[in-house]
Amino acid sequence: MAGLRTRWSTVRTGIDEAAHRAGRDPARIRLLPVSKTVPVERLRYAVAAGMTEFAENKPQEIQKKAPALAGAPELPAVRWVAIGHLQTNKARIIAEYASEFQALDSVRLVETLQRRLELLADAGKDRTLDVMVQVNTSGEESKTGAAPEEVDAILGATAGCDRLRVRGFMTVATHTRETTEVRRCFAELRGIRDRARSSGIVDPEPLTELSMGMSGDYPLAVAEGATCVRVGTAIFGARPPA
Repeated sequence: MAGLRTRWSTVRTGIDEAAHRAGRDPARIRLLPVSKTVPVERLRYAVAAGMTEFAENKPQEIQKKAPALAGAPELPAVRWVAIGHLQTNKARIIAEYASEFQALDSVRLVETLQRRLELLADAGKDRTLDVMVQVNTSGEESKTGAAPEEVDAILGATAGCDRLRVRGFMTVATHTRETTEVRRCFAELRGIRDRARSSGIVDPEPLTELSMGMSGDYPLAVAEGATCVRVGTAIFGARPPA
């Protein structure tokens, strides 16, 4: 547990220092631990060390881990965040177990998630879902996310969805040592967020979040305005080979 707490604290300190360099308030930047491939037993230690939310790429991992941690009464409640590309046939899992979804990338997915949440409400499970639109700012075909020109249509589709609460945007920057290109990806997402807030398509007040930056580039993301950084390796250590 001590090792997890130390690594968590080290990353938190790095975020705070990057925020101060950028003239930002560190308290406005959320550190989101990415727990993919981390077993439930280790997550129990993480919760005991003070972590109360985790992000997963795969819906089935949330489906497996959420009940396991919820069944430990000595631990505080855990909030689950889905950050990976979602096939519509897995939307039911996200609707049922996740509190937040950061990879909204199509109108079809908007409609599917809304419908799944409506079905849960009909069954007596009244749930809403915080969502972020994932945008492919790098232009790389290997990365998922909506194209920048598709953002308005996705936002428009959420306008009538009472079960979805749009909070902002997410991106994954180009993996390169060229910091100028990495920062360009982050700056583009910030611009998309700012334009969306002034477009009138959705209520601008809650549309504030920028989820960007991971273990290798979060200081650059903080400098460009990140409000949420997604960190796995720097907290939990290197993942085992696939």
